[in-house]
Formats: sequence, structure tokens, C-alpha cells
Amino acid sequence: MTLKQFRIAFAELRTKGFIRTQRRGPTGVGHTLEAALNLNENNLALPDLGTVELKAHRDDSQSMITLFTFNRNAWVMPPLDAVKQYGTLDENGRKGLYFTMGQTPNSAGLFLKVEDEIVSVQDTTGNIVVRWKTEDLANQFAKKMPALVLVSAQTEWRGEHEYFRYYRARLLSGTSPLLIADQLRLGNMLVDLRLHDKGTSARNHGTGFRALESKLDRIFARVEEL
Repeated sequence: MTLKQFRIAFAELRTKGFIRTQRRGPTGVGHTLEAALNLNENNLALPDLGTVELKAHRDDSQSMITLFTFNRNAWVMPPLDAVKQYGTLDENGRKGLYFTMGQTPNSAGLFLKVEDEIVSVQDTTGNIVVRWKTEDLANQFAKKMPALVLVSAQTEWRGEHEYFRYYRARLLSGTSPLLIADQLRLGNMLVDLRLHDKGTSARNHGTGFRALESKLDRIFARVEEL
């Protein structure tokens, strides 16, 4: 579906009011939108941007979306050493670093330090565990998610069934190193460490840069109403 076709289809959908979900649970809002638009795949073909994702969210959603992962040349401390020094035990007795990082030190003494050009995870003594250039983060974000069509839905329960009214669609695009830094400072973008001790090495599932669905319009530089 092209952007022009989406505009026409969405304008018609918006006139239908509340429609019953076609799937229970968190994914119902996206699945029902795709079905209503007769989309076989969850993406759109946009001029100059290629194929981009279509994302639907409930107005009151506190769910999060992974924007991208990034580890390349970022670890200052060897990952296995970091797990051994700062990790906590999981239910299987295996040490791991599974933290959502904030600017306040966590139980392991780790926190996120955000500067305009550098973002780092460090401990309270100043030891740097992992560090990224905001320019690299912006480039990775632009590569993985050059744009996003975000559709907002109001929800209503009628007995056991959820209904959606898709009332707004926006095209989100663009980023910059300073925007990344600002959104991390504000807490609209979060950093997830996800690795564990595998014996002779650390198993890294990819450091995730995530955002609340309700804050997605703040993560991008440009917002266009559709």
C-alpha cells in the first residue's frame, strides 16, 4: 500500500467509528487495523523512504516498542567482566545484566550518563561499562526505522469484546544526535541491557533502545498528520 492509498483507506476507516477487535489481547489493535485496511503485511511503501512499519496503539497504552539495538564497538568493559561484576542471579542461578537503565543509580550502582555527544553506562565510582556516540545511535535509528506510520485508537469495552475507533494517523520520520540525547534525558527513550554469563563468554541479546508507544511522536524529528 502506498501512502496515497493509505490516506484514502484511512479516511474511510475513520468514518466507521468503533469496530470490534478481530483478536484478543495486546496485538488486537494492530491486527484489526491491518484487516480493516486489507493489509497483508504490516508495512507501507513510502516515497523516498522505502518500506516502513505501520504501528497502531491504544491511547492509554503503556506498552513499549524496541526502536533498534546497538552494541558494535560500544563495550568499554569486556561484557563477561561486566556481568560478573554487576550482574544479578536469575531463577536458574545464572548471573545476568538485565536492567532498564536510568539516570539514577540502580541496585548494582549503574546509571545512564547522557551528554550531547556521548551516552554511557557507568558505575558510581566513574567506571564506564558501555559507551555510544549519539551520532552512531542516530545513524542506527535512521537505518532501522527511517519512518513510522503511527495510528492512534480509542478503545471501548462492550461486554467481553474490545472495540477500536481509529481516529488519527501520523507519519513520523527523521532524527538527530541531539534529539536522541534529549529524549534519553527526558526518559522518553530507554536503554535495556540484556546479557548473561554463558561460561566462557557473555551471551548478549542486544542492547535495546526502546520507547513508550505513547511517546513515539517525540522520538522523531518530523511529525506529519495523515
